Amino acid sequence: MPRNIDYNSRRKSILNSAINRYIKNALPVASDDISEEFDLSSATIRSVFSELEESGYLKHPYTSGGRIPTNKGYRYYVDFLIQQIELMDDEKLRIVKDCKRKIRRLDDALENTSEVISEITHYAGIVSFLESQDRIFYKGISRIIDQPEFKDADKIRLLIKLMEEKGKLLDIVNRDYTGKVKVYIGSELGWPEMENYSLIVTTYKLKNQPYGRLAVLGPMRMEYNHIIPALEYISDVLTDVLSAI
Repeated sequence: MPRNIDYNSRRKSILNSAINRYIKNALPVASDDISEEFDLSSATIRSVFSELEESGYLKHPYTSGGRIPTNKGYRYYVDFLIQQIELMDDEKLRIVKDCKRKIRRLDDALENTSEVISEITHYAGIVSFLESQDRIFYKGISRIIDQPEFKDADKIRLLIKLMEEKGKLLDIVNRDYTGKVKVYIGSELGWPEMENYSLIVTTYKLKNQPYGRLAVLGPMRMEYNHIIPALEYISDVLTDVLSAI
């Protein structure tokens, strides 16, 4: 029994390492890349990779390459493996400063917040209203296009089409969910054209009532451990700003 527990723990650690490396470098991860980290042979890492692939957590992007995470792999990573990063004080100060610019109108505050989200996360920042199906602010679409996995012209066209179809995007962002933050990964978004994306969503308030959503749209290969706490913090700051308008 102890041997099985050790093995399961090792497999989780190797999956975590492989996903972290892929998020950072956007390159398939080979066994040699992480063997020294675990003081294991490349053959042992390859064996674990094969089992993770059989279980659906990793896949080969092409026959001779390393592995990359699947939707299932990212889901397990977000739910069980990541350790959220505590935001640095200077980053918190920047968020507060940028969100509390001299803004007197609600729309200006929300549009400004979409820009703050994009600048902090380096992906697209989205702000919606829960009671309106045609009002949405978003900034930073070009930041998605700059990512390595979106160099394909067809993917760029699908992204532009999605952002033009505001109703479809709002349907996703404004879905009901439980908890403070909701993470949708790939096929969980429910639209074939978004199978390469992840969407992280939280709620902001006006007069102590849920008023709308803040979201980050980017590739599945995003830094969830930083973006989730950053979005939560921006939501808290925006709620505070709106109380003064």
